[in-house]
Amino acid sequence: MTINGASELEALGINVIRGLSMDGPAAANSGHQGTAMALAPLAHVLWTRVMDYDAADPEWFDRDRFVLSAGHASILQYSMLHLTGHGLSLDDLKDFRQWDSATPGHPEAGHTAGVEVTTGPLGQGFANAVGLAMAEQNIRSRFGADVCDHFTYVVMGDGCLSEGVSHEAASLAGHLGLGKLIAVYDDNHVTIDGVTELALSDDAGVRFRSYGWQVLEVGSVAEDLDALEAAFAEAKTDTERPTVIILRSHIGYPHPTLTDDPHAHGLAFGAEEIAEAKRVMGLPEDQSFFVPDDVLEMYRTAGARGAEARTAWQARLDAAGIDTAAWDASLAATGLDGWADALPTFDAGGATATRKASQACVTALAEVVPGLIGGGADLTGNTGTTMPGDDLSAANPGGRQIRFGVREHAMGSILVGMALHGGVVPFGGTFGVFADYMRPPIRLAALSHAKCVFVFTHDSVGVGEDGPTHQPIEQVMSLRVIPGLQVIRPADGNESAGAWKLALEHDGPTALFFTRQNVPTLEGCSADRVAEGAYALNDVADPAIVLVGTGSEVQHCVAAAETLAADGVAARVVSMPSWDRFLARSADERNAVLPSGVPTVSIEAGVTLGWHRFADAALGIDRFGASAPGGTVMERLGMHAEAVVEAARGLLD
Repeated sequence: MTINGASELEALGINVIRGLSMDGPAAANSGHQGTAMALAPLAHVLWTRVMDYDAADPEWFDRDRFVLSAGHASILQYSMLHLTGHGLSLDDLKDFRQWDSATPGHPEAGHTAGVEVTTGPLGQGFANAVGLAMAEQNIRSRFGADVCDHFTYVVMGDGCLSEGVSHEAASLAGHLGLGKLIAVYDDNHVTIDGVTELALSDDAGVRFRSYGWQVLEVGSVAEDLDALEAAFAEAKTDTERPTVIILRSHIGYPHPTLTDDPHAHGLAFGAEEIAEAKRVMGLPEDQSFFVPDDVLEMYRTAGARGAEARTAWQARLDAAGIDTAAWDASLAATGLDGWADALPTFDAGGATATRKASQACVTALAEVVPGLIGGGADLTGNTGTTMPGDDLSAANPGGRQIRFGVREHAMGSILVGMALHGGVVPFGGTFGVFADYMRPPIRLAALSHAKCVFVFTHDSVGVGEDGPTHQPIEQVMSLRVIPGLQVIRPADGNESAGAWKLALEHDGPTALFFTRQNVPTLEGCSADRVAEGAYALNDVADPAIVLVGTGSEVQHCVAAAETLAADGVAARVVSMPSWDRFLARSADERNAVLPSGVPTVSIEAGVTLGWHRFADAALGIDRFGASAPGGTVMERLGMHAEAVVEAARGLLD
């Protein structure tokens, strides 16, 4: 076998990568070696000839970003991180896919040094990479190329391009002219079910050209280091368009019998199959995880090469004369000193839709949170996600208003990528019911602790005439079950301000749910107390009954308490804007709000699933909504004070 353009040591190094790519899955009896073997030369070129990084400082801000969207080939990335000195040991590779190892089945951001985003669900990594490139372009435009000027590289496969999110993300990337984004399409013609021709006949080149990308169809050069390097060099010359390099590789190469075989995709090779491949490559057949000293030295030298570039960057940063307060706040994903004081307040007795209160918060925060950037999925005005100032565009990449278009799925994934890039606090808005389009990136945001804000409005059947297709019933509850996702449904304007404050203080993603319709600003609702998750609005020390609600239904608890008080029944009113924050409190703290032994009624304009952990009687909507004015739908489906009073009397009787 011949690797064109490779020195003898480079050829050995590439074959060592291939050996590790077989040995890791074999040790785990689980994993994908075929793609990793085929792309070993590509990885070698990226890590030794193309990318700017410093293995000793994997979080250096101006490093190039690498995303393995085909995350099933994680053993390839882990092998490179070990060889280049990112902190992964050979023992970590031997623990591939094992409990508590640094080498999980798919790459996880924050878990393994050198992994930028969490990948695995196909297409997500590619869309994340678009977010990384958008963040880089925006920060470079705002603060200057001296402090931010790097590329994002993403490797994707047939599965990534088959998933719909890739279409959405590629379309927006081309529209925005992300010239620092370079994607490699590993066109190996193999998926788990068999050859790609079973289900795929797209012309990827035509597709990406239509999106406005530079397309380099390099053909079968997966074993030609100089040709691969030249492709990246050509990609970098086009600064106004993202580039896709379409590379024809051969999965499982150079295995003598399993090259181009779908079995090389997801079934770990056995001992004899590994021996056959090592025999072809000239590696010791009886030795697993073979890494000779000269190969390790070659890659460690490559991994250390970026130290000089990092030092030079630090000198440029120190001399740049930028607004250091804005820079520091942006990198910390927070606001300038005293930023929370800018949030608006709302006088009790008035009324406003919480989506409008949220817009007031966004407008105020834009002045004091320099990294805040975002917009809506073609619903900017409807969702209160209008940023002051200019739109972000190819002509004006420093704008902070993102026009995502009708691309909810890509919007969610892009937000995650932007957040994990750092230097921005991204948010995106759509209607609550369309959280379903965004669930994969929301889940991955929680898994990777990406600090982004998902803004959902039109949060209940109060949407009205649009009918059940647009009226969220199960969406709020379905997001509450995601670990690490902060979910807040505020009752009024002041709780909305508190929700935004918590979103910016949280170290992970937040989902905010706001009303379309006006709701009263309630006496006792507090921006500061949203942090408690649930709290009493009235001073009833020894209640006969507790009435707890969220969002627009808290007002019905207040009205019901007044009716009950006229009958001599003391009712405590509790607003519960955030389940997860309330459940994070101690049992004693929770009991002080919802005392055990005291009958409790809950009301929320959504499914009742889960509410019985807090309430003896749960009022909700366990059916789809209807097309009618919002107030009518709420009334007909029992979302009113009289229903709360009736339920309370039933419990008391």
